[in-house]
Amino acid sequence: MVRLKTREKFNSKSIANKTRDLVYIAICTSLICICSWITIPGTIPFTLQTFAIFVTLGLLGWRRGLFSILIYIILGIIGLPVFSYFNSGIGVILGPTGGYIIGFIFAALIYSLISLFIKNENVLLILGFSLSLIICYLIGTIWFYYVYSANSEISLLSVLIMCVFPFIVPDILKILLAIFVVKNVKKKINF
Repeated sequence: MVRLKTREKFNSKSIANKTRDLVYIAICTSLICICSWITIPGTIPFTLQTFAIFVTLGLLGWRRGLFSILIYIILGIIGLPVFSYFNSGIGVILGPTGGYIIGFIFAALIYSLISLFIKNENVLLILGFSLSLIICYLIGTIWFYYVYSANSEISLLSVLIMCVFPFIVPDILKILLAIFVVKNVKKKINF
């Protein structure tokens, strides 16, 4: 008979919960990868990547959601083509749009901070997703400006016109769709 070296007794429910958490994290990481590949064409095409980030945070909460986001980013850095347009590698992170990907980490942290103070799920989802998007815009835009301006002159207004203004309405729609998905999935599955 094998003896456990920890002070806690073997608890099958605890192992089942941890296994369930790992499965949910893996599913949401996959969702982020798939949604990163889905491009909606237009004058300025956009992906469903932020939609998947919102759904992940809404379903898993900030801690498990952050793990899912970190795994997604690590997969991309090590070379799996999980970023938009099937890109991968550290060059994507260090490139002009890499700040938006790094912004996902801070989006999860902002969501966690908001969840400490707001217990109403509807308010949390609306405010949490909105402020997470703003922090993602902020970090991504500053990063884009810094990287892009190293090679050529560009104004902050030009960066906002290229990287933020065209995406505001689609991102608001993604927030609304994510709230709808989170609320309906939570009715069916206990996260």
